[in-house]
Amino acid sequence: MWRRKRAPGPEVLSTDRSFVRFSGLPRICCLLCCIYLISNMAADWLGNIVSLNCGNTLGVYQGCVSAVDQINQTISLTQPFHNGVKCLVPEVTFRAGDISELKILEIPSESLQYTRDQLNDHSTGYLPTRQQNGTGKPKPTVAQSSAQNIPGREEGKATEPSSSSPQPCSKSYIDRHGEAVNQPKNFRRRHNSWSSSIRYPNQVTPKKSGTKNGQLKARDDECFGDDLEEIPDADFDFEGNLALFDKAAVFEEIDTHERRGGGGARSRGTPNERPPTYRHDENILESEPIVYRKIVVPQSGGKEYCTDSGLVVPSISYVLHKKLLCVAEKHGLSVERRLEMSGVCASQMALTLLGGPNRLTPKNVHQRPTVALLCGPHVKGAQGISCGRHLANHDVDVILFLPNFVKMLEPVTNELNLFCQTQGKQVSSVKDLPQCPVDLVINCLDCNENSFLRDQPWYRAAVDWANQNRAPVLNIDPPVGDHVQGIDAKWSLELGLPLALGEQAGRIYLCDIGIPQKVFREVGIGYHSPFGCKFVIPLHSI
Repeated sequence: MWRRKRAPGPEVLSTDRSFVRFSGLPRICCLLCCIYLISNMAADWLGNIVSLNCGNTLGVYQGCVSAVDQINQTISLTQPFHNGVKCLVPEVTFRAGDISELKILEIPSESLQYTRDQLNDHSTGYLPTRQQNGTGKPKPTVAQSSAQNIPGREEGKATEPSSSSPQPCSKSYIDRHGEAVNQPKNFRRRHNSWSSSIRYPNQVTPKKSGTKNGQLKARDDECFGDDLEEIPDADFDFEGNLALFDKAAVFEEIDTHERRGGGGARSRGTPNERPPTYRHDENILESEPIVYRKIVVPQSGGKEYCTDSGLVVPSISYVLHKKLLCVAEKHGLSVERRLEMSGVCASQMALTLLGGPNRLTPKNVHQRPTVALLCGPHVKGAQGISCGRHLANHDVDVILFLPNFVKMLEPVTNELNLFCQTQGKQVSSVKDLPQCPVDLVINCLDCNENSFLRDQPWYRAAVDWANQNRAPVLNIDPPVGDHVQGIDAKWSLELGLPLALGEQAGRIYLCDIGIPQKVFREVGIGYHSPFGCKFVIPLHSI
């Protein structure tokens, strides 16, 4: 055990393996301590590795004590290092008056165990440890193995936490620097890596600390920080845990949520917790409930349609439709205006059916589309002639079939005169119609007023030609009721409001011919435009 002796000199431990520390004393006191050491314990310090602080002028020297002269009050060091650099001379001698601080770096003898209380009392900063191989050779601690020891460093050592457990240490001070001197000139040592290995033996270089690294470390500890001893020996019961999951109940809850209007892209979590999803054109602000039935008619025509946006468009009877056109004509929407609007809408639809911008381009002048117009001598036939005029103005080859009559209606005559000013072709015989299939056939032969025309030879010949030609057929304002059409159409275009058409009409489209809203109200129809930004919209049967 260590025993403390009281002496008139500095604080000394009475053993041949003594540890003496004279730092922090006034210079006169340190001088007296060095004299006391040299005079009383000269033989005990031979072979020890010490560090001598000789002030700012001479600097700090480290080396092995080779001689102590009690008469001249000097101490000699072999293999000396001056301020961390190996000296060129093999031995250096110091007087006691030049030494302001003396530290013992290594004692080449058996080390002893200190208790924690004894270390706190001595505050030496030195922790002798026993080698793991059992040789008993002490090893220096962190404070004693540093490359340089300067006076101001003791305060920092006092705050460092100490441990009573033995720790393996690195090579001695002299051995380390001796190896460094023997290294070749091109050998470079990383100072940070060497110092970190001295400070933290058996540890890796500490990484940077920060908020991000702390969060990642905490996450890793949470995931991988469990002790390996806590892993159960039994295998995981997959079947038993799968039986605890009621898959049918979960899917039923999902289906119930979707039926209640919670559609959209599926996301993880409980369906009731999923946020609502909106399209790019859908209003996210709360508003009044959407009303899809905005058109109310006094008497239903027998069928109802809906638009792509869901608005309901009811059909009307032919009598109400005729009354609506008569009231609109009375307010200024003349037959000529109606023919022009219906011709523009029908030509726009026909151009779309022909291919639109993909077909009608300057690069395709060699394959211009061909349209055959089958028109009768009535107002609906005049609508077809107006459509043919607009198609001819858009570089479409138009062939108009119109039978010869001695006298025709004025709207038909006016439209025919305008059509003759285009590059379109007019024929009065079915034999002059193309024998090869055309791109589109527009049918305007039928009319509700003149049912006797169905018995005419030219009518039956035109119907036979259209049925034999393999081109698709577009009907413009077809008749309704008991009048059965002789030509099966693929599309049918209605004006204003639709009529209750049969299966032969094909897909139904509706065009806006410019009837004001108050005109609808005058005939008893509550009207709100279903067209939106278009003039021609498709209708779907409900």
